[in-house]
Amino acid sequence: MELPDVSFFLFGMGGRRKLVYKDGALYDALSRETLREWDTASENIRPSEYAVALETKRGDKVVIREDEEGVWLDESEKRVCLTRSKLKLPQFNGYRHAKLMRILHHEILINVVDGQPVPNYFVYLKPWLRDAAIMCTCLEKTGNLRLVRDWILGLKEPFDRNAGNVETDNLGQSLYLVSLVSDASHPLVATVLNAVPEYTKDNHVVGLTDFAEHPVFQTKWLKLGLKRLGLKDDYVIPKGYDSYSALFWMDYKGCHVEGKPLTEREKDLYPYLGWAEAHFHGWPAPKALISENYPVTWESHVTQADYDGMARVSKQYVESKTCAPHGWHAAETFLYLLEK
Repeated sequence: MELPDVSFFLFGMGGRRKLVYKDGALYDALSRETLREWDTASENIRPSEYAVALETKRGDKVVIREDEEGVWLDESEKRVCLTRSKLKLPQFNGYRHAKLMRILHHEILINVVDGQPVPNYFVYLKPWLRDAAIMCTCLEKTGNLRLVRDWILGLKEPFDRNAGNVETDNLGQSLYLVSLVSDASHPLVATVLNAVPEYTKDNHVVGLTDFAEHPVFQTKWLKLGLKRLGLKDDYVIPKGYDSYSALFWMDYKGCHVEGKPLTEREKDLYPYLGWAEAHFHGWPAPKALISENYPVTWESHVTQADYDGMARVSKQYVESKTCAPHGWHAAETFLYLLEK
């Protein structure tokens, strides 16, 4: 998919103030308050370094850079801190796609807002448990899980209801998220276990996920959550084709019935699905890896997304019904590269 031809960069990973650099201006991504403007002669956006370097028409050198301590503005031999909090930003040295992994890590962390992992903070106001489970897996692996720990501990409901209805896979995702920061004594665990019988058919769970029944996918998530918490598991993954079965690559790979793979259009609009499918099967990466592009992740044409929010970056994103960067896409790609 061709993203809009818009040059910009986001600053403010984790709990930091969210900032946008675009066309010689630095502004608050949420309030749109302009912090600085420059009459630029040239700009050099360096995504894998979390930096933008400018030269003004007067010949001044300006660098905006983000590191483990905060976001910094270097100008006229002075350094100003724009927003500060501690993060862990591994360099991923030794990995073939280290630059790309740094950008992907950035695109996950940039979508942590007020301690909550959202798919894209411009178009979504609250987390989706499905996206959050994969994003938080990445945060755990990079030592940044504390950024969302309080949000997970504060979860009270087993369903996010963002799709307008209950989604059965949320049951297992709720348990999995709790397992990252707590144990089976967390109050949400009992709530989930009390809810499971309502969605149980024979010895598995069933219901809606993305407006369709996906009992294999849903039961795999439930079993993983129970396993992580050391809880009794009498559930059996049903034997039958489920188009979402290959999207769950974390465990139970032997419980799978082959069928039609995702279409190219599905992978284009919802690329996290294509990366998950490739991860499950061990297939080559579904898209070319271009380590210096930014952003490298996206999602398009989702009913629940308010794409008007992308106007804070460019109306071109609004018109194409696309948001970027995207936390789940970034997380799936990151985890694929981390393992492969």
